[in-house]
Amino acid sequence: MHSVVAFTDTYLPTVNGVTYTVESWRDRWRARGGRMDVVYPNAGGYEPRDGEYPIRSLPFPFYEGFRFGLPRIPRAVRNVDIVHAHTPFALGLGGLRLARREEVPFVASYHTPSSEYASYLTSRDRLEDGIERLSESYERWFLGQTAAVVVPSEATKRDLRSRVGDDVAFRVIPNGVDIDRFRPVDATAFRERHDLTDADTLVGYTGRHGYEKCLGDIVDAVAGLDATVVFGGDGPARDHIEARARTRGVDARFLGFLDRDELPAFYSSLDAFLFPSPVETQGLVALEANACGTPVVGVDCGALSDTIEEGVTGYHYDLGDIEGFRTAIGRTLDEVETLERRCTDRREAMSVEHAVDRLAEVYDAVTGTG
Repeated sequence: MHSVVAFTDTYLPTVNGVTYTVESWRDRWRARGGRMDVVYPNAGGYEPRDGEYPIRSLPFPFYEGFRFGLPRIPRAVRNVDIVHAHTPFALGLGGLRLARREEVPFVASYHTPSSEYASYLTSRDRLEDGIERLSESYERWFLGQTAAVVVPSEATKRDLRSRVGDDVAFRVIPNGVDIDRFRPVDATAFRERHDLTDADTLVGYTGRHGYEKCLGDIVDAVAGLDATVVFGGDGPARDHIEARARTRGVDARFLGFLDRDELPAFYSSLDAFLFPSPVETQGLVALEANACGTPVVGVDCGALSDTIEEGVTGYHYDLGDIEGFRTAIGRTLDEVETLERRCTDRREAMSVEHAVDRLAEVYDAVTGTG
């Protein structure tokens, strides 16, 4: 098995899709007898395990909770076969430096378009457009340094190829879900703990509350439906969403960050998971919900066009079509028992084990050992 070091701008104790992917891939790679070290920003509140190297970091002033790691290479990280960057920012550059120094293949995973952060840097449209163009130019350069770019969906591959070109070797590997953890469970205790027992029909979302995710559309779509909407997670858009719910008279409950152990019960408590974000590279939470037997109503845009199987694991609606969103929610609720059964039938195909099998193939290919 190859010796790998992963560089990531987000890791424990922060919980999000990137953290989950890096940690789950690392654990399974090690279980197979390989080595996968992780270099990440030190945010405090977490005791590193063997092979985890926190480095000095700085807060990102425009996005609470996000930190930039400095482009350092821990002295203990050496004798590696592959460097795998999960970020194009400073820590990704540290990974690129290590790969060049050790003369080993450099692989990058594409999780989030860097241009999406432009809206957090300025509210001026002209300046935001300039930052987006600069970000995309930098992204093309960074990805051009790789032996392979791992993307979580065909939609992301198509989008990147249109912007980066054909010189980059793209490899599609869905991030995968821990189906031992994410499975249908009895959500009674969860509902009681979070005062949700009075709600007959629950729909909701969990994840980062970013403006780019269009979460206010959930409130608008649920308005007029006999349903309670519940939000897990947090982020800069939360106050805006709460105010919107009050204005629209929507019964919305905000739970804040949920412990990862609570997520299977959260998903299992819902009749439908709502996902209006047009900027997903895969939409891992949609697969987690499906693995728990919960259908997803998502925008027919970006990766969600592929992640959600129409009429099988949920339904789509067109971006910006609030009435279409509301109709898709209603249809999902009408067919919920059938959709739940179809979701659980597809659990094996979603597993992280399949993802790591594909990852091993990529590592073999870039090192010429496959």
